[in-house]
Amino acid sequence: MNDRMDVRKTHKMFINGKFARSESDRTYNWTTPDNKDSINICHASRKDFRDSVSAAKNALSGWSARTAYNRAQIIYRCAEILEGRSAQFIEELRAQGLNTEDATEEVRQTIDLLVYYAGWADKYGQLFSSVNPVAAPYFNFTVLEATGVVAIIAPQESGLLGIIAAIAPTLVGGNTCVALISQDHPLCASSLSETLHTSDVPAGVVNLLTGFRSELIEPFSTHMEVNALLYFGENNDEITQIETNAAENVKRVSICTNQDWEDKSSLSPYAILRTQESKTTWHPIGF
Repeated sequence: MNDRMDVRKTHKMFINGKFARSESDRTYNWTTPDNKDSINICHASRKDFRDSVSAAKNALSGWSARTAYNRAQIIYRCAEILEGRSAQFIEELRAQGLNTEDATEEVRQTIDLLVYYAGWADKYGQLFSSVNPVAAPYFNFTVLEATGVVAIIAPQESGLLGIIAAIAPTLVGGNTCVALISQDHPLCASSLSETLHTSDVPAGVVNLLTGFRSELIEPFSTHMEVNALLYFGENNDEITQIETNAAENVKRVSICTNQDWEDKSSLSPYAILRTQESKTTWHPIGF
């Protein structure tokens, strides 16, 4: 049986809890840095993005209504599964150019990041909410709520850690998301999709697309049912395009530049605030 042909992995996108090819059947050819292998990666279209936004919107009410403790359990479960599949992620990171030591460290840091944000799920509200002093016989409270459907243009330079660093704080805050994975480092997307699929993350809460930034930035930033957009990168032309388009429906835009994912200082509960809205309520004293 030594001449057996390997069963090669089919790299698909993740939309509404299902593994999907692009609706246009397009793919692009990704080549390993050593030019020894080439792989077909799904090339997402505008229609794929619209389908993902629809799935995220449908999942929003259920996900945001879950208790903070339950969201923490689910995100921690993702860390557990990723821990069990560490060897697979390490191999994929090695195929994308990292040496074994760096790949192992990136997977370890990714798992730790998920555990870190799972721990904040039932605590950030206490830290950032407030009781406001007012000159009237009322209580005045400010609490945080999920912004809604979040579009994420993930870091181009990171194949795993940067993706999770963008998605995890978004989920902690009760949002759902559609993420565009790095065009240059797409291999971990399928394995990450499998991790989410076998965890308790409900269908539609996380949707992962692979494709070209140049083609998808426009629909990401103009879609009227996207409530917030996280952009990771430093391309000034892309930033200008996003900020101009987002003004059409007053999307909340967060431009994240110069991120060093391997530095622990990048871990912060303030990342959760990128996709949170402040709600202030009044309540009469004595009632």
